[in-house]
Amino acid sequence: MGHLLMVESWVGSMSRLLPRALTDAGHTFTFLTRDLRHYLRSAPEGTAHPLLGARNVLTADTNDPAALLPYIRRLHGTLSFDGVLSSCDYYLPTVAALAGELGLPGPEADAVTAACRKDRTRRTLAAAGVPGPRFALCHGLPAAARAAAEIGYPLVAKPVDLCAGMFVRRVDDERELAAAHRALAAFPVNARGQQRSPALLLEELLEGPEVSVETVTTGGVTHVIGVTDKSLGGAPAFIETGHLFPAALAPGETAAAARTACAALDALGLDQLVAHTEIKLTADGPRVIEVNPRPAGNRITELVRHVTGVDLAAACVALALGETPDLEVRPTGVPDAAIGFLLPESDGVLTGYGPAGREVEPEPTEAPGVLEVVLAEPGTRVRATADNNGYLGHVMAAGSGAPPGDARSRVAELLATLRPRVAVER
Repeated sequence: MGHLLMVESWVGSMSRLLPRALTDAGHTFTFLTRDLRHYLRSAPEGTAHPLLGARNVLTADTNDPAALLPYIRRLHGTLSFDGVLSSCDYYLPTVAALAGELGLPGPEADAVTAACRKDRTRRTLAAAGVPGPRFALCHGLPAAARAAAEIGYPLVAKPVDLCAGMFVRRVDDERELAAAHRALAAFPVNARGQQRSPALLLEELLEGPEVSVETVTTGGVTHVIGVTDKSLGGAPAFIETGHLFPAALAPGETAAAARTACAALDALGLDQLVAHTEIKLTADGPRVIEVNPRPAGNRITELVRHVTGVDLAAACVALALGETPDLEVRPTGVPDAAIGFLLPESDGVLTGYGPAGREVEPEPTEAPGVLEVVLAEPGTRVRATADNNGYLGHVMAAGSGAPPGDARSRVAELLATLRPRVAVER
């Protein structure tokens, strides 16, 4: 069995799904981080974080690739790694570079870097003729104002190097553009202590449903596992409020989204990886929003597994080892599955869940088709949701398939009984 080096991780679902996939396949891993407390804080009280199941837990400055490489070389000589991987976007380019330097399997580092930088993705896709929004990379507010006037409002303003929807905002005029610029400028270092680019990316606001295409690319061939329907809310932010897999689209729409995602992956030169490509289905056809060179977050991979039997976390592990992933679709008895997230609307302390005025806690796990229920404990301090990092929990349910996509309705019914009750602090 293999021994993998995991360099950092997200603290969300993938920080649990990847260790599970590793151990279920009989592999072991060494976990390398610059700050173990970042993960310990995310584990429920009284439980051990799955990342602590590593064979070794080591500390090094993962934000300094120049110093990290010789350190990893020495570790490799002693511990002998068969692959290297991460689920955290901020370290995917580093992991790809390490794999290349050590002669281990993995995608090309420059391709991964291009996918992780939204401005490079835009330029690369535009040069290859892959459809996307009109865009401009802006350094400073005067340049942004000029670009906005040229593209035309409404626009989407976003950072080039952040994730989870952080600081992504719709802007309708110069005042809102200035506010978006100020907010981003006040966040010069990301949550992992990495210096950020001050550039602002402006994009044409695309209208239409949003989907994501879940793929596995190996040996230069991209396998489309399916298309996910994504629900957004929280305007002027773009917060993911839920997902449905598979998306209830016409066959032609599904095929067009898949072709567009494959074209984007090919244009970026991405191979030997699991990817999650977000697309808007506009009146003029599919348009690429972004390409993520790693498995989807927000438990989309679990929706996929419940419906198709394909484990994308396991595929990620197999590719890191240079193995052929198991992508066979198997009958699961689940025609579709959906997830919905609980979003607090105000700052304060969580006191419980349920419709306003109701003090009896609901029991959503007893409802038909429920696959998962995760809820933050009462007493948790919360902030009004501004991006995909602010969830209080989620409900996942299976559908019956009649009509297609009815899993989303089941989730909506359950969420209606789980409205977070927040005591606002004065």
